[in-house]
Amino acid sequence: MSELDFSAVQRVHMIGIGGIGMSALARLFLHEKKIVQGSDRSRSLITEKLEELGVRVVYEQVAENIEDGIDLVVYTAAMPETHPELMAARAKGITTMTYFEALGVCVNPYYLIAVAGTHGKTTTTAMLTDIFERDGKDPTAVIGSLRASTGSNFRAGKSKYAIVEACEFGRHFLSLRPHVLVITNIEADHLDYYKDVDDVISAFHEFALQVEEGGYIVADTSDARVAMALRGVECTVIDARTFLDLARPMKAIGMHNRVNASRAAAVAHEEKIDESATAAALADFAGTWRRFEYKGVAATGAAVYDDYAHHPTEIRATLTAAKEHFTGKKIFAVFHPHLYSRTKLLFDEFAHAFAAADEVILAPIYAAREADDGSITSEMLAEAIRKTGKHAVTLQTFDAIAELLLERSDADTVIITMGAGDIFKVADILTKK
Repeated sequence: MSELDFSAVQRVHMIGIGGIGMSALARLFLHEKKIVQGSDRSRSLITEKLEELGVRVVYEQVAENIEDGIDLVVYTAAMPETHPELMAARAKGITTMTYFEALGVCVNPYYLIAVAGTHGKTTTTAMLTDIFERDGKDPTAVIGSLRASTGSNFRAGKSKYAIVEACEFGRHFLSLRPHVLVITNIEADHLDYYKDVDDVISAFHEFALQVEEGGYIVADTSDARVAMALRGVECTVIDARTFLDLARPMKAIGMHNRVNASRAAAVAHEEKIDESATAAALADFAGTWRRFEYKGVAATGAAVYDDYAHHPTEIRATLTAAKEHFTGKKIFAVFHPHLYSRTKLLFDEFAHAFAAADEVILAPIYAAREADDGSITSEMLAEAIRKTGKHAVTLQTFDAIAELLLERSDADTVIITMGAGDIFKVADILTKK
């Protein structure tokens, strides 16, 4: 879609504008002086913030929303081809693009720093944004969550730099042409799209080959899967392990966040950012929305946190960090499995991912884009978790989960809601938000 004359685009309509990525792109369009409008199925804090910026948002997704005068329609890749707005746009001959196609058109002209990987890319992107901001580099940034420091998933900058999170699902990151590529890690995920982990590796290999001439890659070169993805890549590769500092002062807890910081520090070093700015930014880094986010205190005195972890590796890292940080506290993990395919294909890994939790409560699987074929349930996962020696139960509603937590928790308890769906609503119920 790079043939689009973006300078000629005046008015953009975005289907699903309330999504975390789409809303950041909407802000980027506004930054580029475009007229932005969009639709979503429900009102949210994100859509309300966009409306405050002058974006017209409608909450009924119908063909009539595609009016004459729209130059570009952007939609999420998960959108069905039969969506009425998408069909109407194509019938009118309006250019349509997926989120990542449109993102590429916007950010490829910048000196682009792209952060890709199965885990840690949102936090690493946010850390990089904080570092560049602290050093006065004034970057434009598109982040897959809301920075705690600003409450936004977008930063409007005026320099040559753009820092973006790059998603591997559907090979969408191939729309980007980075000068700098950070690969956090590569694991088996999105197996509803990829055939196997080798297929995932092949996608990262394609992406690595797209690094612009004179650019470089930051990665853990000891990681076997990353090493496979980097075979035949001619650009410079920086080993992020060189920048791992176990004594670095940081608010963000857990070894996984120190590893994230090492990747950000590696890029900062290569871009000649003052080391004191890097150290200060990482010391002050307060995280992002739904990444071990402190939600408040329940009526029982239990501390309540929420985390986006939806892959076994992420769950294990979050719970391990919590167990180490909250010494002597009882850890309740409230997990909302995301996708039938992911739960089924990574079933054994999920069953053993809760070792650092004292109790596990599961909600029904969040279907997202998939249909239920009856072959996998949360109760099946709960039974497998119980076989590892953990207490695990399944409850059908968020209200029932909150009620059980209020019965079983006290001031010596830490409750962590986890998952890529809307399990954060349990945390909101507990803290009355």
